[in-house]
Amino acid sequence: MRALILGAVLAATATAATPALAEFILSSTEVKSGSPMALAQALDSCDGRNISPALSWSGEPAGTQSFALTMVDTDARNGRGWWHWSVFNIPASVHALAAGAGSDGSKNLPAGAIQGRTDFGFSHYGGPCPPIGDHAHHYEIRVYALKVPSLPLGETAEGAEVGPSLDANALASAKIVGRYSRSK
Repeated sequence: MRALILGAVLAATATAATPALAEFILSSTEVKSGSPMALAQALDSCDGRNISPALSWSGEPAGTQSFALTMVDTDARNGRGWWHWSVFNIPASVHALAAGAGSDGSKNLPAGAIQGRTDFGFSHYGGPCPPIGDHAHHYEIRVYALKVPSLPLGETAEGAEVGPSLDANALASAKIVGRYSRSK
């Protein structure tokens, strides 16, 4: 009986002494999960300004050596999602990107960070632009905490290369999902 009580006390003490893991969180001042995205983030050819949203993240797991970001339209008619943005090889010391950091010609990405090729065919942020009259599309913006300091990919890497590389090296990920639709 003593052994049983002692075991229970030790188990309770060990549980109480174990610190809770921090939750890996992605946030934005421009994109709120479940809410419509602003015209500023929409693709310029869809009457938007094509400004990548400000993003910040925290609570990454121990062992994180770099980060990556993606934005995919999960409602695209192609059945695999439409890649609007990917940024990888973000140093582990960086926990935010300013608005416009991924926009064409921006010099605001951290040193060493690379933007992959979108499904639009260019290597910078491409904002929402669903077909006119479609239901609101969901734009999944995801940050990945990676177990490697860099991915062996360049700016011509498309989603078909970036996605599996992220999945193979991810320690954790966090996301927000914005929505966007066009009525005319």
